[in-house]
Amino acid sequence: MDEIRFDENGLVPCVMQDAGTGEVLTLAYMNEEALARTRETGEMHFWSRSRGELWRKGETSGNTMRVRAIRYDCDEDALVALVDPAGPACHTGERTCFHRGEMDLQPGEALGALERTIADRRSADPAESYTATLLTSPENIGAKVREEAGEVAEAAQNESDERVAEEAADVLYHLSVLMASRDLSLRDAFEELNRRR
Repeated sequence: MDEIRFDENGLVPCVMQDAGTGEVLTLAYMNEEALARTRETGEMHFWSRSRGELWRKGETSGNTMRVRAIRYDCDEDALVALVDPAGPACHTGERTCFHRGEMDLQPGEALGALERTIADRRSADPAESYTATLLTSPENIGAKVREEAGEVAEAAQNESDERVAEEAADVLYHLSVLMASRDLSLRDAFEELNRRR
């Protein structure tokens, strides 16, 4: 990464993005040493502008970020790190530092939010949660995926685009639950798709 253009203070902004969901987690600054340590260790390191020192993400909180890829922009003066977060990114305990403002979920955030909801429902009472019921009955979840796949195929032949989208959402939900029941996620399927390219 010799091409990176650090600013007059020897810093470059770095956006951390969840490699699995695409969600933006935080923004921090790196100097050459932080970038080198990140590349050497596979864990995010930054330069603290307030403390004037190098620090490893999660050093005190335990909420580390494993690096999967680092990309830089066309001007070579900003980075994006695709990471696997272990815990919240924000010092407040929020998943992302960008937890304020216009918070309506956007389409690209839907699958990550769904997977977190499914994970939360693992401990729910099956009598009160459809998701918990499915997670405790593997024989039923496979049948539900088959049923919903049939319904989206039928909708594609005979119904409106709105109905196709609704049925496709049912397939994605049930498929996400099926994957979670096997301790997998849609990310595992996405990685398989990438291997097939």
